[in-house]
Amino acid sequence: MQQTKPISLLKSFSPILVLIPLLAANVFFFGDNSLGGANQLALLLAAAVATLIGFSQGLSFETILEHIKNAINSTLGAIIILLLIGALAGTWLISGVIPALIYYGLQIAHPSYFLVAASVVCAIISVASGSSWSTIATIGIALLGIGKALGFSEAVVGGAIITGAYFGDKMSPLSDTTNLAAAVSGAHLFDHIRYMFYTTVPSYIINLILFFIIGLNYTPESSAIGLEELNSALISNFNITPFLFLVPALVVFLIIKKVDPIPALFVGVLSAALCAIIFQPELLERLGGKSNYFQNSYYVLFSAAGSETSIQTGNAALTDLLSSGGMAGMLNTVWLIICAMVFGGAMEAIGALERIAGWLIAGVKSVGGLVATTVGSCLFINLTASDQYLAVVVPGRMYKNAFDAKGLAPVNLSRTLEDSGTVTSVLIPWNTCGATQSAVLGVATFVYLPFCFFNYLSPLMSIIFAAFDIKIKRKAAKA
Repeated sequence: MQQTKPISLLKSFSPILVLIPLLAANVFFFGDNSLGGANQLALLLAAAVATLIGFSQGLSFETILEHIKNAINSTLGAIIILLLIGALAGTWLISGVIPALIYYGLQIAHPSYFLVAASVVCAIISVASGSSWSTIATIGIALLGIGKALGFSEAVVGGAIITGAYFGDKMSPLSDTTNLAAAVSGAHLFDHIRYMFYTTVPSYIINLILFFIIGLNYTPESSAIGLEELNSALISNFNITPFLFLVPALVVFLIIKKVDPIPALFVGVLSAALCAIIFQPELLERLGGKSNYFQNSYYVLFSAAGSETSIQTGNAALTDLLSSGGMAGMLNTVWLIICAMVFGGAMEAIGALERIAGWLIAGVKSVGGLVATTVGSCLFINLTASDQYLAVVVPGRMYKNAFDAKGLAPVNLSRTLEDSGTVTSVLIPWNTCGATQSAVLGVATFVYLPFCFFNYLSPLMSIIFAAFDIKIKRKAAKA
C-alpha cells in the first residue's frame, strides 16, 4: 500500500479553481467552438494541477495514471454508443428514415402543441426503453427537424426533447441510473420509483405548462423553412414511404426487450443501410457517381456512416437540416469525454472528491440541509468527474450513513440522487451526457440549457420537499 498524506481542502479545490476560469475564458474567446479543443485543453491542464498535488501528497504517477485509466475505461461503452449514434444519424438520413419521420410528422404537428407533444413522445419512448440516449438519437433527431421546419429555434426544441427523454429515463425501471440509485442507497427499485413520483411529476407538469405557453406565443423565426418547400424537397430527394418506420420501430423494440444499446444501435445502422439500397436507388446513384449500383451503394453508405453527408437543396437552412456528420462528427465529443475522464480520474486519485464531500456534510444539521448538500454534491461530481454514474454512486456512498443516522428511509437518498445526479448531467458541456446530447442534436449545451425546465426544476423540487418535510419517509421504528 502506498502511504499518502491526508489532502487539505485547499488542495482539493485547487484544480477546480484552475478549471473554472479556463472554461469561462474559453466561452468568452471561442463561444460555441470551445468544444473544438479549448475545453479539452482546459481539462488536461486542470488534471495536470491535480497530478502535481498528488505528487506532493506522496502519490506516484503510476497510481494516478491507474485511476485515470479506470475512469476512461468506464466510458468505453459510451464512446462506442456515441460513434454508433453518428453512424445511425448518417444512415437514417440517406435511407429516408429521418426524412419520412419529418414528412409525416409535419402532417399532424401544430405549433401550439408541438413542444408539449415532443416532450411527451420522448418521455413515453424513454420510459419504455429506459434510455434517454437512444430516445434522443432516434426520435429526437426527427423531432428537431420538425420543430425547425415549424419555425421554432433549435434551442427550445432541444430543451423539449431532452426534458422528455430524461423524465422517461429517470422514471423507467429499465434505466441503468434508476437501478443504480436504488442499489447504492439500499432502496427497493419500485419503492424508489414510487417515491420519485412526488417530486418528478410536479416538476414535469410545470415543464409542460411552460412549453405550452411558449407554443401559444409561438412566432416563426425569420430563418424558418417553408413547409411547402420542405415537403417538396423531401419528396424530390427521397422515396417517402411508411415502410421506413420499421427501422426505428425495430430499434425501439430491441431496447424495450433489454437488448444492449450497442447491438441495438448497430442493428439500426444495418437495417437503415438495407432500406437505403431498397428504397433510395436514385439518391445513391446521384450521390455516388460511380459506374454501377453496388459501387454507389457501398460508397454512399460508408460515407454517410463514417463522415459528413449533405443533401444539396439550394436552400442553406434546408441543406443544413438534411445533413449529418456521421461518426466523424462525434470525434470532438469523444475527445472531450476522454479529457474529462482524465481530470475526473486525477481528482479521484488524489482524494479531492471525497475530501470536499466530507467537508460539505460536516456542518449539516437538518433533513433539508442534508438533502440540499446531497443535491449540491451530485452537481459538483457532474461538474468535476464529468460522469452521471459517479454523480449517483459517489454521493450515494458518502451520504448513506448520514441519511440512516437521521432515521430516513433509503428512498429519500435514492430519490435525491436521481433528482440531481441523473438530470443535471446533460446541462454540463464537458459531462459525458451533455457532450453526447449536444453532438447528437447539433445544439450546443448552453443553447438548449435555458429550456431544460424539468432538469433544473427537479433538484429544486427535491430541496423544497425536504425543507418543508413533504413526503419524507422515516425508517420504521424497531420493536
